[in-house]
Amino acid sequence: MESTNRTVRLTLPAEADYIDLVRLTLYGISSKMGFSYEDIEDMKVAVSEACNNVVVHAYEPGQGGNMEVHFEDIDNGLRILVQDQGLSFDHDRKVRSADSLHNKSLDEVSSGGLGLYLMQALMDHVEVKGEQGTVVILTKMVSKSEEMV
Repeated sequence: MESTNRTVRLTLPAEADYIDLVRLTLYGISSKMGFSYEDIEDMKVAVSEACNNVVVHAYEPGQGGNMEVHFEDIDNGLRILVQDQGLSFDHDRKVRSADSLHNKSLDEVSSGGLGLYLMQALMDHVEVKGEQGTVVILTKMVSKSEEMV
């Protein structure tokens, strides 16, 4: 019997120690799907950024919480959802108020806040929703040259 649900779900404590488990799971799934080493490394960085945002920003200090990570096998690609039930994040407002990084040196860029830019640079599509908690949806497609290998 063939399964149509090709999703792997993880529920983890929102703690930095568990991000490696997410990265290892991502590696196993994406390598079986035929992604290149470079694309896998890019996805690992993007997913680590999304998970780190949950660990650092989603929950009040001392208030425990969980993060949900879903890996969905989509047509010619992988969709990764990183979700929390903590403080919501208004992505649209943040984007509207963000300063441009063009013509700035690294000394002028503040620590933190680059995670979304990095995710967008490394993934094919990034979506952020913040109604009850925050959901970051990262999508990466297998490139045509990789499918032929």
